[in-house]
Amino acid sequence: MSKPKVTIVGSLNMDLVVTAERHPSIGETLTGEKFTTLCGGKGANQAVAAARLGCDVTFIGRVGNDAFGIEMIESLRKEGVNVGNIEMIDEVESGIAMITVNPLDNTIIVVPGANAHVTTDVIDKHRQAILESDVVVTQLEIPMDTVDYVAQVCGENNIDLVVNPAPAQKLTDNIINYSTYITPNQIELTQLAAAHPEILKDHVDKFVVTSGSKGCYYSVDAFRVDVPTMKAEVVDTTGAGDCFNGAFVSYIAQGKSLQESCHFANTAASISVEKFGAQHAMPTTEQVLGRMQS
Repeated sequence: MSKPKVTIVGSLNMDLVVTAERHPSIGETLTGEKFTTLCGGKGANQAVAAARLGCDVTFIGRVGNDAFGIEMIESLRKEGVNVGNIEMIDEVESGIAMITVNPLDNTIIVVPGANAHVTTDVIDKHRQAILESDVVVTQLEIPMDTVDYVAQVCGENNIDLVVNPAPAQKLTDNIINYSTYITPNQIELTQLAAAHPEILKDHVDKFVVTSGSKGCYYSVDAFRVDVPTMKAEVVDTTGAGDCFNGAFVSYIAQGKSLQESCHFANTAASISVEKFGAQHAMPTTEQVLGRMQS
């Protein structure tokens, strides 16, 4: 049986993580406890999740011509992701996320770098990968004009499109109309509803909303359907939403029902939070099915 073809158009970031007992005050130099570099970015995280869960994944994106770019491409290659459509460019550096973590919370500064240069021209160059897809996935860590264009290409060619609206921003008409599913978390849904007062009345059946430890929910004929998740020994919730999206898409691409896909994605996310990091914590199909059976 051939693997479902999933194309992800999105972001690649190198996460630079510093752990300290507290955040420094303005002008203060503080000695940290640990420094870690982790390959991240919502697009890349979702690609790893979908690849580990049995999909033939192609990635369209950009990195800088630097050490981080080389490392991020190689990391995806090792996960079995087709990286032939990731461009390495000279004009800018690779995207990074500077993360400071203490026992109570974290702060994050994101520098988009090459992710901001994933233009509509890039989509035109790699359009064939999109046209050959069973499902296309994108997020909002690349320019909105590009996400809009991806939606238009998918809509005109009857290709299923999953849009993870993170970080939440006002969507275009093409994105709303051509999306098969829109997958915000609860906070992002509130922000989208504020930006689009009619969206939940006109398009509620497109929404699959994640609610952390409560699982997720969707609507059928305006009736809400809750899909609970499984209990987990939480270590790190980083990337749990990306895991959900990658798992959800992997089942949708196989033609599974919305209920089955949500249950599978919830279970995958519950496994991912039991390990540190995002991509490193993404589970395999065997792990997810094993937990579902247990």
